[in-house]
Amino acid sequence: MHSLTEPYIRDSFVNASRREIKELSLPAGFDELAESDWAKLDFLGWRDQKFARRAYAVLPRLDGDPVGVAFLQAEASPRSRAMCNWCQDVRLPNDVVFWGARRVGEAGRRGNTVGVLICREFQCSRNVRNDPPPAYEGYDVAGARARRVDGLRLKVAGFADMLITGR
Repeated sequence: MHSLTEPYIRDSFVNASRREIKELSLPAGFDELAESDWAKLDFLGWRDQKFARRAYAVLPRLDGDPVGVAFLQAEASPRSRAMCNWCQDVRLPNDVVFWGARRVGEAGRRGNTVGVLICREFQCSRNVRNDPPPAYEGYDVAGARARRVDGLRLKVAGFADMLITGR
C-alpha cells in the first residue's frame, strides 16, 4: 500500500457522515509510519480510540483509489473461536469479531449493512506474512506466504467493491 496522508484518509470515506469523519481519530503512531511500514500493509485498519465499538479501514480497490470504510463492532461476540474472513489465519494470537459496515449510497441511508468477521485489531497484513507451517517435506513456504498475501489483497479489494457496488 502506498503511504496516505490524513487529509486523503478523511476524504476517502464512502460510508460515513461528515460528523463521523470529523470525529474519527487516526491510528496511534500514524505520523511515525515510515515508507517501509506502508510496504508491509495491504490495508490500513484501526479501532477508534474515543469510541470503543468503532473502527475504520482504508481499503485498496481493484480498479480505483483506496476507499475509507467505517465499521461498527457487533455487540455480541461469536460463540466459538472464529476465523478472520480476510487473513484466514488459524493460529491467530488475537480475537476475531463481527464488524458491520453501512452500504454506500441510498442502500446505506436505508440502513443496509454488510457484515464480516475480521481480526479485532486489524492485524491481517502481519498474519499473512507469518510463515505457514510446512504441510509436507519440500513445501514451498515462501510461495504459500505470497499466495496468502495475494489472497488478502483480493479479499479486501473485493469487500470494498462489494460495499460500493452492492454486488
